[in-house]
Amino acid sequence: MRNEGLGSWPARRARKTPHRPALVHDDVTVTYADLHSRTTRLAHALRAAGIRRGDRVAYLGPNHPSYLETLFATGLLGAVFVPLNIRLAGPEIAYQLADSGAKALIHGPSCAGLVAGLPDDTDVRTCVEVGPEYERTLAAGSTEAIDEPVTPDETCVIMYTSGTTGRPKGAMLTHANLTWNAVNVLVDQDLTADERALVSAPLFHTAGLNMLTLPVLLKGGTCVLAEAFDPGATLDLVERHAITFMFGVPAMFDQMARHPRWAGADLSSLRILTCGGSPVPTALITAYQARGLTFLQGYGMTEAAPGTLFLDAEHAVSKAGSAGVPHFFSDVRVVRPDLTPVDAGETGEIVVRGPHVMPGYWGLPEETAAVFADGWFRSGDAARVDEDGYVYVVDRLKDMIISGGENVYPAEIENALLAHPDIVECAVIGVADEKWGEVPRAVVVPREGAVLDPGEVLGSLAGRLARYKIPKSVVIADELPRTASGKLLKPQVRSRFGNQPDVKDPT
Repeated sequence: MRNEGLGSWPARRARKTPHRPALVHDDVTVTYADLHSRTTRLAHALRAAGIRRGDRVAYLGPNHPSYLETLFATGLLGAVFVPLNIRLAGPEIAYQLADSGAKALIHGPSCAGLVAGLPDDTDVRTCVEVGPEYERTLAAGSTEAIDEPVTPDETCVIMYTSGTTGRPKGAMLTHANLTWNAVNVLVDQDLTADERALVSAPLFHTAGLNMLTLPVLLKGGTCVLAEAFDPGATLDLVERHAITFMFGVPAMFDQMARHPRWAGADLSSLRILTCGGSPVPTALITAYQARGLTFLQGYGMTEAAPGTLFLDAEHAVSKAGSAGVPHFFSDVRVVRPDLTPVDAGETGEIVVRGPHVMPGYWGLPEETAAVFADGWFRSGDAARVDEDGYVYVVDRLKDMIISGGENVYPAEIENALLAHPDIVECAVIGVADEKWGEVPRAVVVPREGAVLDPGEVLGSLAGRLARYKIPKSVVIADELPRTASGKLLKPQVRSRFGNQPDVKDPT
C-alpha cells in the first residue's frame, strides 16, 4: 500500500481479521471487513463531491460508527479530518468551520438544528446527515480500492483545543503523531486483540479518540460506542458486553461510584481503567480499589496527541497522585524558565518532545513559535519531580495564585476538598484581597441531599494544608462550567463566582 497513514488502517486490519467485530453501536456490529468496505465507499463519495488531498472534512455529532468511517475515509484521500464539539454554540461551530476551511460536513441527526442555523456565508459545499441520506451516499460509492499515496508526516486531523483559555486553536496532528501515540498506548497498557473497550468519552475529544479508540482498533479489538455518558447505562454496558477497557475523566468515574447500582454491579470483566483530564482524588482511588479496580492515570494534551506521562498499575498506590513517567516514545522534562531541569521537589513547567507532538497550530505560525523552545513543546502546566523521576502535575501556571508572596496551586486544594464526603465537585480560584493581594476561594458543589456548612468545610482542611493555602471564602454552587471532556472552565468559574459575596470568611 502506498498509503502509510490512518486511512489505510481498515484495509490493513481487514486483511488480517476481516470477521472480527470492530465497532458495536446500539447492538449493531460492524466487522473490520464492513469498516473497510464502508470507509472505501465513503471515500469514493467524498471524492465525487470534489474532496481532494489536503481538503478539510468536518464531522459534528455524538459517538457513532460514521464518525470513524469519516475519519478513515478522509485519510484514504489524503484529506484532513476536523472533529467538532457538539456542545459548542452555532457561532463557535461556524468559527471552526471557517478557520479550518472545511469543504464538507457530515453531521448526526441530533445536530441538524445547529447545522441549519449556521450563518449563510458558511462555506461548506457538501453537507450530509447521518441516517438515510448518509447510507444513500455510501451506497452510491464504489468499492474499488483507493491507494492514494499518503506519508506519515502529512496532517491527518485538525483537533481544536478545548478553549479553556481564549479562542480555540487547531492543533495539526499528523498520521505519524497519531500512530506513535497509539503505539505508546499499546506498549504501556498491554492491550490485547480481545480487548472490548467502552467508548463513552466523546470521540471529538483527544483522549476518547486517541488514547482509547485508535489503539484498540490498531490492535484489532472491539469498540462499543455510547453516544453519551450515563453512570447507570455505563454499568449496564460493562456487564452486557464484558467490557475490559474504559477511559473517563474523574467526574465520570465519580458518578459511577455514587450510583445506587455501584455496589452490586458486575465489574469482573474490567481489566484496564484509565483516567485523565484532571488529577484523580485520593478518595476516588480508594473507592475503586475497594472493588478490586486500579486506575491507570496519565497526563496529556491535545498538542501531544495526547499521551505524555503515564502511571502504571504497579505504582498506582506507591506513587498515588503522580501522573507517572514519560510514555515509551516520549521525552518529558520539568524545567525552569531558562529551560534548565528543576531539582527534585522544585516546581517548574512541563515540556515535551517526541514523534507524537504536533508540528504546530493550523494557520498560526506566531502562536506555534511561541509554544516551542529548542524543539520542546511548552505545556504551560506546572509540576514537580520526585527523586525517582515521577512527575506530579501541580496546576496550570496561569491558574497559580500568588498570596502574600507564596505560590498557591488550586489543584492541591481541590484534591483536599474532594476528600470531603459531601462535596462532589469543586474549583478553587483567586480573588482580590487588600492584605494579601490575592487569596483562594473555594467553589463547591454539594452531594445531592447534603447541606454544606462552609465553616465546617474550611475547618476540615486545617492540619492538612498550610494555613495560607486554605481558602478564605466558600461559595456553594449547583454546578460548575466544564468542557465536553470534563475539564473545568476556570475563566468562566472566575467570572461567575469571583465577584460573589463571601458565603463564609473565617478571618
